[in-house]
Amino acid sequence: MALTPHHPVPALPIEGLIGVIAPAGPAPLDTEKATQWMRARGHELRIFPGVYEKDGYLAGSDDTRLNDLHAAFADPEIKAIICLRGGYGTPRLLDRIDFDLIRRNPKPFIGYSDITALHLAINRYTGFVTFHGPLLNADLLGDKEPPTVTSFFSLLRGQVKAGSALNHPAAYPLTTVGPGIAHGRLLGGNLSIIAATMGTPYQIDAEGVILFIEDVNEPLYRIDRLLTQLRLAGTLAKLRGVLVGDIAGVDLEALNRLLKQTFAPLRIPVLSGWRSGHCDPNLTLPMGALVTLDAGEKRLVLEQDVVVSR
Repeated sequence: MALTPHHPVPALPIEGLIGVIAPAGPAPLDTEKATQWMRARGHELRIFPGVYEKDGYLAGSDDTRLNDLHAAFADPEIKAIICLRGGYGTPRLLDRIDFDLIRRNPKPFIGYSDITALHLAINRYTGFVTFHGPLLNADLLGDKEPPTVTSFFSLLRGQVKAGSALNHPAAYPLTTVGPGIAHGRLLGGNLSIIAATMGTPYQIDAEGVILFIEDVNEPLYRIDRLLTQLRLAGTLAKLRGVLVGDIAGVDLEALNRLLKQTFAPLRIPVLSGWRSGHCDPNLTLPMGALVTLDAGEKRLVLEQDVVVSR
């Protein structure tokens, strides 16, 4: 079955203004540090009000966080949107999002962890590429290894073209759990959030997908339970391949054994150990993009441009 590519978004231009929103949990932001960090790389920041708010385990009320999301997409001066942190909160917004507004204002949208809920919803209801990549606080301002920043800017600025393999640092070996080559649309993110959206209008459309998964603070038995939920829901049977990111805190040998048990009956390629998620470095991945996964050769190749020149 041929897959229609998700639409690329306008590239982040040199000196393009970047919006900062907090659609999930709260975190203190050193505004001066953030501003200087971005200016050193050629960009100014526009920080939205909810970034400075705290409502228990949420960064501001649902109304505040939703308004910031809409305002950041609607603002024509903002050329990309990055999230402050993950935590929890984005699933509460999904049934109130104005997807028509977002569809009319495509731009790079970046985050991970709880932000996965927004990736899934935007991918499904707008049809354009988003970016599973660093958060402002934990990653860009957290002095993570250089590939974190290099991967982020090279994808958003359009320096990685269709036909290029995404770079993965040799210092972090990948593991072929299931050999083979698959062509499909890369979708996914945080495994817990993927499972939490099952049975909702925002669940992952897995037909023809290369599933990317990552997680943190989940012991192996919970990873097993989450994968089993996706298997029983019929999601795994629709996949063409699987790319496994960092499953922080889980023994790698035990994880790969579980992955083999889960995916071997499906006879699809599975590549494990991609440094994306709650890890250092945290590499950016284009969600919704057509890719080729070669698990045997341990390569992930872009089959479409994910940004276009403005």
